[in-house]
Amino acid sequence: MGAPRMPHPAMLFAGVLYASVESLQRANFLLRKEFGGITRETPPRRWHSDYYSQELGPSVERKFYFFGRLIDPGELAEIKLKTNRMETGLLEEGKRKVNIDPGYITAAKLVLVSTKDYAHRVYLGRGIYGESTLLWSAKDKTFVPHLYTYSDFKEKQNIRVFSEMRAALLQALKSESPEDSTRL
Repeated sequence: MGAPRMPHPAMLFAGVLYASVESLQRANFLLRKEFGGITRETPPRRWHSDYYSQELGPSVERKFYFFGRLIDPGELAEIKLKTNRMETGLLEEGKRKVNIDPGYITAAKLVLVSTKDYAHRVYLGRGIYGESTLLWSAKDKTFVPHLYTYSDFKEKQNIRVFSEMRAALLQALKSESPEDSTRL
């Protein structure tokens, strides 16, 4: 029988969908206030779907923000509830102006959370579901997608950034606890 053990800290990130720079700036302020300093952000990239255009507006873009403070992966459901409250606080005329998708990176995977259940999602509590969106391939030295991975998470430039942030996470964990780094 295996003994329960606490997971290594994870790198928190947020993918933000938006149509106006002003909405993005407001979300950025709230994210920094709640989760601390951002160590890296991606350039804006065009969102491939019109799924959110009714709410957010035309020309939806996405940016990813990576935070310096590492988190306990068990906090992710509560983090999703906080980002939902941020979205609600930024409503205009009853419509969302941003969609904030939090997640985390570990040595083995990239995890996203959602309020929607589906076959590949696991219930985390409080109405929140988690999904392992990308998994680390030691053979290929990169993240690889699952069957239901969103198309923008499969893009080469995003995979490269996620892989670089995984390397930064591993370096941070080694610096914090060199004697325990063999389990990473």
